Amino acid sequence: MAAKSKAMETLRKAALAYPETREDHPWGEIAIKVKSKVFVFMGYSEDGSYGFSVKLPKSGPAVLKKKFAEPTHYGLGKHGWVSIRYAKDTDVPLKDALKWIDESFRAVAPKKVVDGLE
Repeated sequence: MAAKSKAMETLRKAALAYPETREDHPWGEIAIKVKSKVFVFMGYSEDGSYGFSVKLPKSGPAVLKKKFAEPTHYGLGKHGWVSIRYAKDTDVPLKDALKWIDESFRAVAPKKVVDGLE
């Protein structure tokens, strides 16, 4: 397993700060869920790259134009999921990444949970 990046740890903690979230570890990846639904998958590759997948119903088409983004595999891409992958030692644009995690949370979370956000 590649070394954990500071940026990914920042994103993980931000995702877990949303209400009614928890972390799970299917397939050796990090899955952060609201209630029982995943809103972000995070993982590291053997080559040192790392990334995450989020559901982006609004900004997805624009994000997919970026060189580090692609539709999420396993059929999730056709449902608005985008995978973002950074090479080892790449600076992650945290401001954008935090916005994408927020959008994914709001897209996946039950309306009652989203309504409780400020």
